[in-house]
Amino acid sequence: MTHFTRRTALAVTLAATTALTLPGFAIAQDKPTLRLSSVVSDNDIRAEAFAEIAEAVSDTFDMQVFNGATLVAQGSEMTSIQRGNLEMGLIAPQTIAEQIPEWSIVTSAYLFSDAAHLDATFDSDVGAELNAMAAEAGIHVLAPVYFGTRQVNLAPEIEVMKPEDLDGITMRMPGGDAWQFLGEAIGANPTPLAYAEVYTALQTGAIDGQDNPLPNDYNMKFYEVTSQIVLTGHLVGFDVLAISAELWDGFSDEQKETLQSAVDEAIAKSTQRHLDREAELVQFFKDEGLKVYEPDRIAFRDYAQQKYLESDFAESWPDGMVDRINALAE
Repeated sequence: MTHFTRRTALAVTLAATTALTLPGFAIAQDKPTLRLSSVVSDNDIRAEAFAEIAEAVSDTFDMQVFNGATLVAQGSEMTSIQRGNLEMGLIAPQTIAEQIPEWSIVTSAYLFSDAAHLDATFDSDVGAELNAMAAEAGIHVLAPVYFGTRQVNLAPEIEVMKPEDLDGITMRMPGGDAWQFLGEAIGANPTPLAYAEVYTALQTGAIDGQDNPLPNDYNMKFYEVTSQIVLTGHLVGFDVLAISAELWDGFSDEQKETLQSAVDEAIAKSTQRHLDREAELVQFFKDEGLKVYEPDRIAFRDYAQQKYLESDFAESWPDGMVDRINALAE
């Protein structure tokens, strides 16, 4: 087995070594073009990480970053890669779960305790199994990209201490069954809405609230049109940085090492920046006049876990995987 980094070591054991060529991809050329599509804004910490990756691999790849869903629509990154219309994408695990039901396990509330637990999972045998499923679907996982722990952000001035307090609250969640169920699992009435439309919907009262990590609330200025942030901590938020599996399999070992090393370094820095920023933003939002407080998280966790165990999602989860993930928590 060829060793590059800890993630590559897992991935290479799962990847075929046959060089394949996608339509429109010149793998044999000196500097293959890698177009990365993401939904993040240009001022997002992750956008900085993508720029760092592009710079680090510039001698080997012509990596072009398209943020703000300007290249392909949000939620279509995976299918675009599968169809050969895109080389790289930042993909929500909920999107992957729509094609690979087993992946819904990593979209469930209160599964990961923190960013370190997330990384440990993807660096383990569990991660290898998840990555193998993704490879069979045509995408090679380069890294999970942490972007903060999701908290509830509301316009109404109500007190939320337990899931029942969200009953009747219209909560914007991204489209897709996994996302919508997450909203139900914390007690809210979820409704799908594009990310770019959330600010106006909050401002006009079309929705009562939304959930996002604190850096996203800041970047999108949701604090301007809401009254409070409830620190439910219900989901360790991450997306998956992925590349076409066929394209990856056609790279030389040197090309793979160059790309994976750049990804690992940049994403590790991005994770730490997010953790630092989250700590800073609690005080920022309070200074902006928002009420920021922690509810009864045990009540939220128990409620959510029961919802998931009774759902169809749990039926697709590999036997014993929840226990194996729990065992990886520090």
